Amino acid sequence: MSLSDSLAAVPEWLRLAGGCALAAFVAVTTVVARRLRSGLPLIPQAETRPVPWSGTDVAGVVLAYVATATAAATALGKSPTLESMLAANSLINMAVSLITISWLMLRGADLTDLGLAPVRPRRDLELAIAGWAFVLAPLLGLAAALNAVVTYEHPVVALLGESRSLAAVATVVIAAVVAAPIAEELFFRRILLGWLDKALPSGNGAPAILVSSAAFALAHQGQGLAYLPLLPLGLVLGFIAHRTGTILPCILLHALFNAVSVGLLLADPGSAPAAQP
Repeated sequence: MSLSDSLAAVPEWLRLAGGCALAAFVAVTTVVARRLRSGLPLIPQAETRPVPWSGTDVAGVVLAYVATATAAATALGKSPTLESMLAANSLINMAVSLITISWLMLRGADLTDLGLAPVRPRRDLELAIAGWAFVLAPLLGLAAALNAVVTYEHPVVALLGESRSLAAVATVVIAAVVAAPIAEELFFRRILLGWLDKALPSGNGAPAILVSSAAFALAHQGQGLAYLPLLPLGLVLGFIAHRTGTILPCILLHALFNAVSVGLLLADPGSAPAAQP
């Protein structure tokens, strides 16, 4: 099939949505370029303090997740349904997040240390939308190209491919748009990144952002080549978290990105245009 034939096969609504995403990317990139030329920071650096936890605490969070996931797998049995697997994963993510927050607060952390305060709804939403507009078009395009090379595999894709029931859709939305953004941003963009910023001190946090982003990408191995677009996504999220000291805009951006991916799958369950972080 020629390129023109391939483009003609794309639904009109998808071409329109892609055009809007590309226009948003160009607009945000233009603003970024102007600020860089003017010597202005993309995001003002917030005053932050070193996080009170150590590498041992980070390892403890990982072990808690592995232990909880192992227990859940045992409880589900040998042949769990996709729906039960996704539901269990959501419960694990939220349970480990709550356990982690409780443990670190007992160790002396507060909501600011955890990146959950201060809450600035307008600013957090503006940063999330700007970051989302910046990453959406290029990362969806990259993910689609990679999917043509190695098929993307994820329980979300598989479940929506076999069922469109209300329960299945609700399970997917909760897993991808609620549980995963909260749990992954808490761990990768605050627990891990905060500790790495102490272990790898630098003026701009670049080493900590890079290492935490690489860990975020590698955590999604086994899902085709999804880890490739997730690395730049992690870098953008890490930059926002490091500059603001909060993960709230990162959670919103992550949720928006996943919501678009789920929406595309619901519109065309035969395709897998984007990686689900």
